[in-house]
Order: sequence, then C-alpha cells, then structure tokens
Amino acid sequence: MSVTFLNPGRSDEIYWVTAANSMAAAASSLGIRLEVLYAERDHLKPLEFARQIAARPAAARPDYVILSNDFAVGPEVLRTLDAANIKTFFAYSGITEQSERAIVGHPRQIYKNWLGSLEPRAEDAGYVTARKLIERGRTEKWMATDGKLHLLAIAGDRSTTTSYKRTEGMRRAVAETRDVVLDQVVYGEWNRAKAQEQSMWLYRRYPQTRLIWTANDLMAFGAMESWRVRGGKPGRDASFSTINTSSEAFTALESGSLTALSGGHFIAGAFSLVMLYDYHHGKDFINEGLELERSMFILFTPEDARRFQNMFGDMNFSRVNFKKFSKVFNPALKKYNFSFRRLLAKV
Repeated sequence: MSVTFLNPGRSDEIYWVTAANSMAAAASSLGIRLEVLYAERDHLKPLEFARQIAARPAAARPDYVILSNDFAVGPEVLRTLDAANIKTFFAYSGITEQSERAIVGHPRQIYKNWLGSLEPRAEDAGYVTARKLIERGRTEKWMATDGKLHLLAIAGDRSTTTSYKRTEGMRRAVAETRDVVLDQVVYGEWNRAKAQEQSMWLYRRYPQTRLIWTANDLMAFGAMESWRVRGGKPGRDASFSTINTSSEAFTALESGSLTALSGGHFIAGAFSLVMLYDYHHGKDFINEGLELERSMFILFTPEDARRFQNMFGDMNFSRVNFKKFSKVFNPALKKYNFSFRRLLAKV
C-alpha cells in the first residue's frame, strides 16, 4: 500500500515537519510506503505535484494521495488525480466553501476516487486558548480604565479554513463575555517577523491592552519579542496565547511567559493513514461519515508539555503503535478514537 502526502508547509517548518514525522511513524507501524512532497508554502505546488503524479507510469503511481485544501487547491487536484484513477483523501483542511462544494460535490459522487476527509476541529483551539487568556486577565485584574479587559488578535491568513475557524473560536470566547473587548484582528500570515512588526504598532494604538491571542506559535514569539522591546515582561504584565507544539512554545509555557497553549492537531495526517489502511483492507469508514471533523486539540498544562517533550521532543513518534487505532487490528472497535490526549497518555 503506497501513499503520497502533499505537504502544504515548508520542509523546515516545525509544525509541518512534525506532521510528516508522525505520518512516517504511522506508515512504518502499519506497513505503508509513504512519500512526502513539500509545497514550501507555494499554493501552486500541489497542482504541479498532482500533474506530475498523474503523469507517472501506472505502476509508479501511489494508491492514495493525502492533501490539505490550503488556498482552495483541492478541486483542481481532485480533478487531476481522479482522471488518473488515483484515490484522494483530505487531511487537516477539507472542502468547506459553498463555491468549492458546487464544483466537487461530496466524496464518492462527482469524483469517485475522492474517499473523504479528516479535519481537526480548529475552532476548539481558538476557543480554549482565548478562554484561558481571559481567565488570566480577570485573575490579574488587567482591566482598562473602562473596567473591561482588552484583547488583540493576530490571526493566520484571510483564505484558509484553519485560520478562519481558529479565529472564530476566539471570537466565540469573547462573545460569551461582557467584560472583554476585542480591539482589533490583524493577519500575521503565520510569520514571526510580520507579527512582531504588527504588534509594535498595535501596542502603541491600544496601550491598555494586556491580552494577546495568536493563531500560531511563530506569531506569538514575534508578538512577545516586541512586548519585550518596549520594556514589558510576557506572562507578568501581559498574557499571550497560541497554538502548536514546538519546543520553543513548550519552554515558554513552562516559564510562564506563555499563558495558554493548544495543540496536537498535527496528528491528523497519521490518523488519516489509519483510516486509509482500514479502507484498503476492507474496513470502510463510511459508517462514521465521509467528511469527519474530530476534536484533536488539547490545552496543554506545563505537566503535559514536559510529558510531550520527554516522549516526542526529538519529533520521533516511532514508539507509538498506531495499530491500536485501527479497526482492522481491533475488530471490536466501533468508532475511531482520535483524541490526542489518548496518544499522550498511552504509548
């Protein structure tokens, strides 16, 4: 069984490298031959990869292609691979826009080889980190002169579903309160330097703000650095939250400079391999639904962070037996349990 993963990230980008490493471990555990192609954040690359894969001799094509629908590349990739009779599966980000849905329909309909999708519930991460941030603000009594807590948000981008849903989770947490004001949302494009530049002028524009929500760890580090440049101390006179499981993020959480950290969703690719393995061996996931959205994020405690670092700090997930998540290897299993907490608790 062979699978190609069209990785939308950069080959030196910690999140997407971690995702690929966990997939490699799952592939090894399940006996799958895995190929990873990095798009290097070039939204045209997946289309190029799809054409190259379709042009290979039939014997050299993978049985399955896993991709993320970043920058709405999904419909065209589906069209290309379906014509070559290659089965496809979305991980991380699937088809959500109505304009895309009108083109591709639903899995196994217009494109018979589109099997389904598995997405982490991205809104969860935005919500739990914002809630933790607000709780800290109340504890520290960081209210402005209007008696309310003020929050700044550095979101990812304007186009990807993941970015939109994380930001919506943050907005939902704010909307549930009466004592929090969302001053402004900017888009840092997942970039540390850009977030650092943006936060510098945001702090000048909103001098009473003490809560800073960010959509990924790189942007959090940029925002924290600009807070230090102006003489502040992250975690002491302002609170920062973020998403992802980098070593730097865990260190910041343990030191207290980072108040809230959510992550674990990188494992979606590995769990997608479990689903495809089962499908390949006669256990179709159709009974659970073809387009699954599952909670994979956890809100890390410092203890969780230390455990993750001890277990997977070298980004080596080979000690995980992914067979335990498979219905083929566990016939009594009726529903997939893709909780990251379970992965962290038991190896």
